[in-house]
Amino acid sequence: MHRLFLALFFFLAGIINLTQAADFSVISAGVQPKMVKVYGAGGLRGLEGYQSGFLISDQGHILTVWSYVLDTDYITVTLDDGRKFEGEIVGADPRLEVAVLKIDTDGLEHFKLGASVGVKPGARILAFSNLFKIATGDEPSSVLHGIVAATTPLNARRGAFKTTYKGTVHILDAITNNPGAAGGALTTRNGELAGLLGKELRNSQNGTWLNYAVPISELIPAIEDIIAGRTRPRSFDEDVIRPDEPHTLKTLGIRMVPDVLAKTPPFVDSVAASSEAEKQGIRPDDLILYINDRRVDSCATLRSELELIDQIDNVILVVQRGDELVEIVLQGE
Repeated sequence: MHRLFLALFFFLAGIINLTQAADFSVISAGVQPKMVKVYGAGGLRGLEGYQSGFLISDQGHILTVWSYVLDTDYITVTLDDGRKFEGEIVGADPRLEVAVLKIDTDGLEHFKLGASVGVKPGARILAFSNLFKIATGDEPSSVLHGIVAATTPLNARRGAFKTTYKGTVHILDAITNNPGAAGGALTTRNGELAGLLGKELRNSQNGTWLNYAVPISELIPAIEDIIAGRTRPRSFDEDVIRPDEPHTLKTLGIRMVPDVLAKTPPFVDSVAASSEAEKQGIRPDDLILYINDRRVDSCATLRSELELIDQIDNVILVVQRGDELVEIVLQGE
């Protein structure tokens, strides 16, 4: 009787495992067409030039992480069926470490942000990504199965992990911190979108890696602003009224790196002595990301944005200093 019971137990367990495998296969088949592989800048100091992303509109909008991979004039996006497109950066929010790309096509299967769901600790999840560059053409993205180990504010771990993001994250027991996995999709066991897989983070205190995803609910407002163009520089709008006496880099006391490229990153080269910039703590090598809450991506854009701010008004800068984001207010006259 005991042997019969064991045989029956293992028979039923086998049926359950086969059923789960079939379920995962069906779910995976439904998610794969929404995944993309992103290729861009890499090679510097051995860094990988690829990451993951997923479609969030039928017009070709793609959500991914903001990283050095996108720091190039030519980004390649490969769809699940192997088709390749040039990706355009629509916008980014370095504070949330997200970026939205766009490819010139439509009618694509995609995740609907409004249908994304929340997951709680203990929930079973799937993680889809192009970790280790296992997919270069029409090969499927990798699928990892795990659970949500915890949900916690990442800023509570600052000092241990170097990142600009300070919001809530899902800590995962799936190994998602591998090269190329960043920007992948976290879903429920049923394939419902729940989060964006984060970048590689290593604990500086004990050397362990953090496997995490950012809940989509944390990102939706920023994504909608980016797609609607609400974060783009005002200087792109021809009808904007320009003041007679605007701020300039010279009057603020900021010297930028030589503007030798079409999109030279807006790094501070030096600061004039006794200037407003020096008084407020701007330092050489600061990377200026925002000016009055408008994203800037080059020295040229920074100068154009300053031309729209009257000298009597304050200039609010957000700079990246190492792995920290610092807000600096330069006082108007």
